[in-house]
Amino acid sequence: MPLHTILIKPASGLCNMQCDYCFYCDETARRETASYGMMTEETLRNLIKKAMFQAEREICFAFQGGEPTLRGIDFFRKAIEYENRFNRNRVRVMNTLQTNGLALNEEWCRFFHENHFLIGVSVDGTQEIHDRYRHDKNGGNTYGRIRENIRMLDQYGVEYNILTVVTSQTAERIREIYQEYKRNGWGYQQYIICLDPLDEEPGKMEYSLTPEKYGQFLVELFRLWDRDWKRGKAPYIRQFENYVGILLGYPPEACEQRGICSVQCVAEADGSAYPCDFYVLDEYCLGNYNSDRISEMLTCETARRFVEDSQQISITCRDCEWYTLCRNGCRRRRGKEKEDGQYRDYFCEGYRYFFRHCGERLREIAEFLRERSC
Repeated sequence: MPLHTILIKPASGLCNMQCDYCFYCDETARRETASYGMMTEETLRNLIKKAMFQAEREICFAFQGGEPTLRGIDFFRKAIEYENRFNRNRVRVMNTLQTNGLALNEEWCRFFHENHFLIGVSVDGTQEIHDRYRHDKNGGNTYGRIRENIRMLDQYGVEYNILTVVTSQTAERIREIYQEYKRNGWGYQQYIICLDPLDEEPGKMEYSLTPEKYGQFLVELFRLWDRDWKRGKAPYIRQFENYVGILLGYPPEACEQRGICSVQCVAEADGSAYPCDFYVLDEYCLGNYNSDRISEMLTCETARRFVEDSQQISITCRDCEWYTLCRNGCRRRRGKEKEDGQYRDYFCEGYRYFFRHCGERLREIAEFLRERSC
């Protein structure tokens, strides 16, 4: 099966910010080579050429980091050139870029607009909450500068989503954050669970999100969203839209809602490939875009084992009435159950709380949309 999306790290884990909870900093510190520096144009060419030749119908190149803009705008101009040159199958090509927004300027905005990039900008709620954990390299605040750069995206007609990491503090003040986003006109939002460091007991960091807080956060956010949905003015919140889609019989967009991992062949700056952004670790390396075929990386023993391990779902999950919606969440958050040695999402009780309070309303929304489409 061909890859539909390839996540690319053109600047490895290098960044112009220093966020307290950065999961990728935690990953890079656990590798033999923490940073692979800047991706060369040769590696970019090899990656895009191989990706384009195996693509069917469409493919998405998703640039992330670290901070991908550190690689410079000419690198991305080269990416567009290679995409056009190697598109022998005449597939639809999409480009996305996830950024902290700190280095954006008019040149970047013009480029994004002209080449139809979808941008994900990381913002953690209000200025006070954002600046608590998202600092520049000198420890300074970043919200004000990023907010001005988002206004620039608006001025140039660039499409973007707001990406918000849900920490304990974010969860407690989601009503305030939701209203702030409405005032800003931010109609596309993603809320991402804050991850604790690998192999450490969860819930011990200042920013840690607990299952109880996460459940309460989801309920409050959903009720705010649902109130606006009834008025035809709700923002697009990917998690809720995916739940409704699952109830309507569509496959979820977000991998954490599929119940099983896929092999994404994430590309580090040196061309090495990994199954998932949360597992860019030495023991999970699948090969290298400079020397190996994508088909070989997708079918190697490491890839096969990665997918199989994600199928170890605890009996507690399989017997749960909400399993078809929850799907046991993201593998990165799962812990081993003592009873059966299988795995269950750390935030399981938070999801149960949410579905008990809002699951029936999700079904009502899905049924309404089903009837309207008939």
